[in-house]
Amino acid sequence: MTTPVGGTAGEAAGDGPEEPAPKRPTATPPRYAKTPTTASVIGWTGLSALVPGAAHLRAGQRRTGFALLGAFALLLVAGLVFALVVRANVGLAVKDGILVTVIAAAAVGALAWFALIITSYIALGPNRLPQTGQVVSGIVVGVLCVSVMAPFALTASSMMTVRQTAAAIFPTVQVPGETIAPVKQEDPWNGRRRVNFLLIGGDAAGDRTGVRTDSMTVASVEVKTGNTVMFSLPRNLQYVRFPKGDPLAARFPNGFTGDSGQGLLNEVWQYAEDHLGKGRGPHELKSAIGYTLGLKVDYYAIVDMYGFAALIDAIGGLKIRVETDIKWGGHFGTAGTIKAGYQKLDGEHVLWYGRSRVDSDDFSRMSRQRCVMGALLDQATPSVVLANFGKIATATRHMFRTDIPRDLLEHLVPLALKVKDAKTTSLQFVPPTVWPGAADWVKIRRLTTQAIKDSERSARGLLAAGVTASPTTTTGAATASPSGSQNPSATPTPSGSSANPTPARTPRASTPLDTPTPNHQNKAAKTLSEACGF
Repeated sequence: MTTPVGGTAGEAAGDGPEEPAPKRPTATPPRYAKTPTTASVIGWTGLSALVPGAAHLRAGQRRTGFALLGAFALLLVAGLVFALVVRANVGLAVKDGILVTVIAAAAVGALAWFALIITSYIALGPNRLPQTGQVVSGIVVGVLCVSVMAPFALTASSMMTVRQTAAAIFPTVQVPGETIAPVKQEDPWNGRRRVNFLLIGGDAAGDRTGVRTDSMTVASVEVKTGNTVMFSLPRNLQYVRFPKGDPLAARFPNGFTGDSGQGLLNEVWQYAEDHLGKGRGPHELKSAIGYTLGLKVDYYAIVDMYGFAALIDAIGGLKIRVETDIKWGGHFGTAGTIKAGYQKLDGEHVLWYGRSRVDSDDFSRMSRQRCVMGALLDQATPSVVLANFGKIATATRHMFRTDIPRDLLEHLVPLALKVKDAKTTSLQFVPPTVWPGAADWVKIRRLTTQAIKDSERSARGLLAAGVTASPTTTTGAATASPSGSQNPSATPTPSGSSANPTPARTPRASTPLDTPTPNHQNKAAKTLSEACGF
C-alpha cells in the first residue's frame, strides 16, 4: 500500500491533519518586589551582618536564608550557654584550654562573617545596579567586610594577650627548692580554709645590687568568704628566726644577722640568693615571715616598684586621700609636694607617695603603702581593666613575678572577686607595740591569731563583745595587749611558746614619729575603706 503524494498515512485513513505538540513552560528567574537600588542593596547586606540570611530571603533564596538563620540561632544559644557557664565559674575565662578555644572560634567567626557579607551582597544582584551604584555599593561592602572582622580580631588578640601574660607570669613547672602541692581541680586549695599570699614590693634600682624587698605584706584570705587580713611587716624588722630544718636556721640560731650584721628583714631575699643559690630568695623570705606570724605562707608575688608605677598609669591613675603634705623627689623632697586632701595621682606620684621618707619614718610609709594597695583593689574595677586591658597586660608582664602555678589561676580569679567584695582588715607591727630591733615574737603570733579569728567571726556575723575589727577612721597598727606589757626577748617556736635568747638590740626610748594611722587600744585590725578614705 502506498501513501498518496502530498499526504500522510493518517490523512489517507481519513483521520485528518495531525495537531502540533504543546510547548513546555520555561523556568523564570526569581522576581523582586521592585528593582533594587544602591541603598537597598547596601542596607540588606548590612542587615545580614546582624541577622544572617536576611539578604538571601530578600533575594528569594528561601532555603539558604532559613538555613543561615537557623545556624545563627544555634550559635546564639551556644554563646548564651557558654556565657552562663563562665559566669558561674569566672575562672574558666583564664583557663588555657578555654583561651585556645576562644581564639580558634574567633578566627573561624571572622572568616565566616566575611564570607557571609560577600555571599549576601552577591545574592542581592548588584550587577543589576547602574555602574555608579555598583562602584559605591562595592566600596561600602568592602568596608563592611573589614568592620565585621574587627571584633573577632580584637577578641582573638585579647585572648592571646591573656594567654601570653599568664604564661610569662605564672610558672608551669616546679620551681627548684619549692614544695608547692599540685593543683587538684576538685580541691584546688588542698583542703585549706585559708590561703596566705606574701605580697612584696621589690626595689631593684640601677644604683643597687640585687633586690631589696622594701614592702612585705601577707594577705591571709578565707577561701569560703573572701574575708582578708593583711599583715604588714616593717623592712627593718631584725633578727627573724627560721623554722627547724631550714638551712638558715642552723646558720643563724639566734636570729638572722646577714652579711651586714644588722639582720634586717629586707636582706633575707638577697642573702639567700647569694649564699644558697639563685631562686632561693623567695623560699627563705616566705619561711622567715611565715614562722614569724605563725602561718604557712603558701605563695608569693613580687612587684617591681617602677613596673607598679606603669600599672597605675595604665589604669589612669589612683584617687588617694593624702593625710598630710608629702614632699617627693630625692632625699630631701626637692622635686615637689603632694598636697593633703583627695588627689588623683599618676604612677610616678603614687610611687613617691608610698616611698617618700622626707619628714616621716618607715611605719608611716607602711601605712601609705597599704592605702595604695587598697585603692588599687578598690578602683581597678572590671570596666577599668577592660578599657585599659592592653596597657595593663604589658605593664603586668614586666613587673610581676610569682610562684603561683599556672593551673591555679582559674581558681585564683573567683577568689580575687570574693576578696574585692568581702571585708579586708589590716594589721601592721610597728612601735610601740612591736619594736623592730627587739620584737616580741610571741605577741606577734598572738595578734596574728586574734586578727584572723576576728575576721572569721565578722564573716559569720559573730563578733564577740569587746573584740572588734570594725571600720575606723584610721588604719591602726597592731596595738598592745590591754596590759600593755611587752617581752622583747621572746622568740617564736613551733608551739608558740617563748624562748629567751638575749636580744642584740633594745628598743629605742624615743617615741617614733606619728603615722597617718595612729594606734588605738583594743582595735588590732582595721578595715581599709574608711581608714584610707576610698
